[in-house]
Amino acid sequence: MPRALIILVGIAGAVILLFGIREVSSIVGPFVLALVLVIAVSPVRTWLAARRAPIWVQVAVPFLILVMVLLAMAGVLTISAVQLGSLVPSYTREFQALLVDAQNFAVAKGVSNEQLDRAIESFDPQRIIGIAQSLLGGVIGVFSGLFLIVVLLLAMCLDAPATARILSTSEDRRPAVVTALDTFAHKTRRYLIVSTVFGLINAVLNVLALTVIGVPLPLLWGVLALIANYIPNIGFVLSLMPPAALALLDGGVKQMLLVIAAYTAINVVTQSFILPKFLGDAVGLSTTMTFISLIVWTFVLGPLGAVLAIPLSLLTKALLIDSDPAAKWAAALVSNRPPPP
Repeated sequence: MPRALIILVGIAGAVILLFGIREVSSIVGPFVLALVLVIAVSPVRTWLAARRAPIWVQVAVPFLILVMVLLAMAGVLTISAVQLGSLVPSYTREFQALLVDAQNFAVAKGVSNEQLDRAIESFDPQRIIGIAQSLLGGVIGVFSGLFLIVVLLLAMCLDAPATARILSTSEDRRPAVVTALDTFAHKTRRYLIVSTVFGLINAVLNVLALTVIGVPLPLLWGVLALIANYIPNIGFVLSLMPPAALALLDGGVKQMLLVIAAYTAINVVTQSFILPKFLGDAVGLSTTMTFISLIVWTFVLGPLGAVLAIPLSLLTKALLIDSDPAAKWAAALVSNRPPPP
């Protein structure tokens, strides 16, 4: 068949598949989240199996760890979202005063009223804070189906020992597929562990900085920073805008600039200098592919797709590229690294 026809059919199939996944995103999102969480705690099961723990212990311990983490995260997000929703309307007067001061300053500098009206319409701190509410709301929407997630986690934890045995016995017959899936699990686990550790460090430092500066709800913005740490490329901006806008309403331009400076300093030190040394080649995706995956999976699964963009792209790469020995050129293109000789 002509190569152009193969490419067009492949693109058409991918579009149909993505739109199909989007229609059942309420099921696919929790399923992928459960899969990623089970992969994250699989070393616990391996450690227990190496010490000849009973099968029920190998299932129960990882399962309980995941359930406790989910319940804690759901509780913190729910309480924080309620606090944010009750706090934002109380700054209406401060927002109006800020607009008046900005208008007076702009008029003194010779800016026309028409230009001011357009600028005011385009800038609304409450709309920026709404980004945080949207992100938290999307994640909370997933946690609202906590029963489905818990059932999926239990099923996957029950199947994990048998799945590991099946993959190990299938390595001789399908070595490329088994190796690709093993690489996906290893890279996903390493990405999650490193991102979580540095996300917690970022969150703690941000909470301390916001507490010192005097920005309301520092714990909420710390949780948002932790969640946004899993969002590639734009996570830092998403975590910065809401507290900066709230600082502008609460304490003026000086407080907003202090928040921006603190966030930027923390992000540059942890994300730009330290994180790449620990993460290394764990992801194996180029910057362009990472950004494309963020756009695609956010479109397909919503806010949860943004958080799971890297694991989903790693799974897609394992199934479509790494499992095919003839696709080394595609792997090199996706990772932006030359193929091995």
